[in-house]
This record gives sequence, structure tokens and C-alpha cells, in this order.
Amino acid sequence: MKSKSAVYFTLIVILVLGIAAIGIFGMQLGDKKIPKAKDAINLGLDLQGGVYVLLQAETDATGQELARYMEQAKTIIQQRVDGLGVSEPNIAIEGSNRIRVELAGLNDLEEALQLIGKTAQLEFVDPDGNVVLTGKNVDESIVQYVNDPIKGNEPVIALEFDKEGAEKFAEATKRLAAESDPQKKILFIRLDNEVISAPIVNEEIRGGKAIINGGTEPMKLEDATRTAALIKAGALPVPMKELTSSVIGPTLGLDAYERSVLAIGISIVLIMVILLVLYKALAIPACISLIAYTEINIALFLLLGVKLSLPGIAGLLLSIGMAVDANVIIFERIREEILAGKTHKAAIRAGYKNALSSIIDSNITTLIAGIVLYVYGIGAIRGFGVTLIIGIVASMFTAVVLTRWLLNLMVGFKDFKSKKAFGA
Repeated sequence: MKSKSAVYFTLIVILVLGIAAIGIFGMQLGDKKIPKAKDAINLGLDLQGGVYVLLQAETDATGQELARYMEQAKTIIQQRVDGLGVSEPNIAIEGSNRIRVELAGLNDLEEALQLIGKTAQLEFVDPDGNVVLTGKNVDESIVQYVNDPIKGNEPVIALEFDKEGAEKFAEATKRLAAESDPQKKILFIRLDNEVISAPIVNEEIRGGKAIINGGTEPMKLEDATRTAALIKAGALPVPMKELTSSVIGPTLGLDAYERSVLAIGISIVLIMVILLVLYKALAIPACISLIAYTEINIALFLLLGVKLSLPGIAGLLLSIGMAVDANVIIFERIREEILAGKTHKAAIRAGYKNALSSIIDSNITTLIAGIVLYVYGIGAIRGFGVTLIIGIVASMFTAVVLTRWLLNLMVGFKDFKSKKAFGA
């Protein structure tokens, strides 16, 4: 039985340390590469770098009407950003009339502002200034390539209208095609009152489809992609004013991340040293559990797609403190029971029994605070809440389950029979 305990204990230690080594250094398995843990975690705006913009709605609307406008604006901005191809943007409503936009990995502030702040009102206007149809009649707006005999393979914006738009477009093109003066045959396509295309209509166009090209010059792919996204998303329901904006350079963010990772590593090592000095062999399972705790946190970050930010790292460090605090409470109770004359196994049982209620109470209250921060918080505050919740759940498992299991396995070892070995 004692040999089995030693085998199980050794296997757990090897497994935990092996996973830690892979997480720190990565691993190459044939053609597949397991990256370092710090390189695999998704980083937030403050660590990865990118663009931050805070917009405010300029409207007199209040109550439910304002809330509806803000939800519509958020959805439209989300569609525009998706059209640009920005990965995992963070777009949220702050207060009653503000929208915060975080675009990690995008470093062009002007491009971001042009994309998300435009009213994007698309209009088809005849030479007399009459609006034939608007963006609300557009069902689809995508980028396609056409082979022009002069300009070559050119990106264009392909539009598809709804039933009403198709009828209006056919009627307008039929009327303009019948004009004899070339200036009277132009159908101006305007986006936010700026003419983006001015094709001459030579024939009636039916079927509810049209193409916007660059006119005499080929349209650039990025311009076509951006304009198509704006047209498809439609107009913002209310004008949005830029309150504040900033660009966080990737070098600054990654430097902060590297320093944060180093700080976490140093804190874990120092905590393990202090535990070993104070509690001797009793602290060995706690040290193994602390490493396992870190691994569980990282695994949950990757599994849940958590974006780690600087406040999130602060939440992780706080939860490490909670995990150590739980072990300290348990160890003090165990040491008291050993000094009272109980056997090591009996002392572990009594120590956990006496300490469990205090640990659960403190962790539940902190967990409630984390949930409140996640549900009602925004931006960095919410990130803090996420990592705090994950950390508390992981610490409860490692402190209450894993550490206790390792302690019971270690009790069978001959070298750990004395009171001094357990720091008593």
C-alpha cells in the first residue's frame, strides 16, 4: 500500500512538472508544434496593442428609444468591423449613450475612425438631385472581381437590391438611358454625401443588381472592401461623436506582458519557498498544487477563449493569493492537531474539517464579487472579474481536493513520520 502511494505521488509530480515544462518551453511533435503557454493565450488590447475609441451618441432621445438606438449602433459597428476582418473586436455599450470599441492588432487610428464613425448613408441620385433609392434598399453588398479589357482584373462592389429597390432602380435607369445629353445620363452614387461612383446609364437595368467600380481608375481592393462593409451595415441610427481615442503600440503592450509573466513566475517561486520554510514537508503538496493551479488557469483561458489583459493578470495574481491563503489555513489547523497528539492522517482529516468552512466562506464571497464585476463591469473591470472567477474555482479544486490527496499519499512515506517534517 505504501509503495502504491509512492508510485501515485511520483506520477502526479512527474505529470504536473512535465506539463509545466511544456508550458514554459513548448514542444515539437513531428510536424506539430505546441507553443509556449504565454504565446498561446489571447491578449487584450493593452497587451497586444491596437486601437481604442470611445464614441458618444449625439441625440436628445432618452429611455427605451435611446437604448434601441445604441443597440442598433453597436450592431452596425460590429458588422463594419467584421467586414474589415479585425479578429475578436471588443465592442460594448458604456452607460446610456456611449460605445467603446477596442480593435486589438489594428494600429491605424484614422482607418478605425473612418470605419466605425461614418453615418454611411448610401444614396443613388439623378442629375437633378433627386434621390432614386437609398442604402435601406440594399440587400447585399460584396466585393467581386470583373475582367475589364483596359483596367484588367478589377475589384468592384456588387449590389443587390430588395424588391422595392429593384423596381426603383429599373425605373430610374430606363429614364436616364432615354436622355440624349450625356450629362443627363449620369446616376451619382453617394456615400455620406461624397460621390464614390458616377456611371453613365446607357440602358435599363433590371433584375435588382448593380456594380460600383472605380470609374476611370481601378478601385483598390482595400477601398472596395471597406466601402462594401459600410454599405452592407447601413447608416448609424444617430450621429456618433469621438470622445477619446488612442493607439497602443504592440511593443509597449508585449513588454508589459513579458514583465507581467515574469512577475507571476517570481511570485509563485517566492510563495513556494516561504511555504517550504514555514511548513517543511507539509508544503510539498501545496507547491505541486500551486503549479497545477497555474496550469488549470491557463487551460481554462485557452478553452474559454479568455482575452488576458493587465487587470486580468491582477485578478490572476489575487486568486493565487487566495489559493495560498487556503493552504495556509489548512496547514495551521493540521499543525495544531499534530501538536495536540493526533496521528498525521487524523490531523489531516481534522485540519480540513475545521478549515473547510472558513475557506468556502471566503472564496464564495470573493466569487460573488467576481461575478458582479463580470456581469455589470465593462472593459478592463470585466476582464478582472473573469480571471478572478476562473482563479477561485481552480484554487478551490487544488487546495481542497488535490493538496489533500497528495498529503494523504505522502503520509505513508517513512521520512515524513516525525512532527518536525510537518513543521510542528
